[in-house]
Amino acid sequence: MRIILLDMGGVLRSLQALLAGFGALGIVGISFLDAAFIPIPGGADVAVMTLSHLHPELMPVYVLAALLGSTFGCLAPYWIGRKAGEAGLRRFNPEKRARVSQLINRYDWWAMSVGAVLPPPFPFKIFLLTAGVFRMNVWRFLLALAFGRFVRFGLLGWLAVNFGDRAAIIFKQHYPKIGLGIAAAIIAICLINILRKRRQGKNADQSPLASDH
Repeated sequence: MRIILLDMGGVLRSLQALLAGFGALGIVGISFLDAAFIPIPGGADVAVMTLSHLHPELMPVYVLAALLGSTFGCLAPYWIGRKAGEAGLRRFNPEKRARVSQLINRYDWWAMSVGAVLPPPFPFKIFLLTAGVFRMNVWRFLLALAFGRFVRFGLLGWLAVNFGDRAAIIFKQHYPKIGLGIAAAIIAICLINILRKRRQGKNADQSPLASDH
């Protein structure tokens, strides 16, 4: 079994190298497959950094390619969750299912955005499946993912262009902290937005026009 897994890893790495040779189109393929339950070693992160370092002028194109491939690839687990319902979440422990379900139910856009920014080993697949189970609006789902992936791949491209060969080391050492910082900023914006809406609701309830009815 271990030999089979090792061979599969070699096949996937070869596939990644083959697709990366096609430039932006290859990144679309890598990111799509990686998001759709076919884990490519390094995923689109490595491809974006490598090609952006080799061709800095094309970095925005590579970022856009990864964003598109990853965003639409995430539709696969979303639709699985939508079709399978709660049965699609059975392989996850009940505590994790309950926690993610609560996040998606209350903060769907924000939860998906934060998850899309964070790198592995963050368990993002359960968020995608749960979004499908809760039948999150598909356009809202895609926009949240696109925003998060833009932040993530944009940062990777910037690192590759500005730090060259050291970008991968910097990413490995600091991205968990950077990702958490970005996630914290998104969460802060979410909370500010919620508080603003609550304050507006209270002001509306206390207005003279509201008291007349």
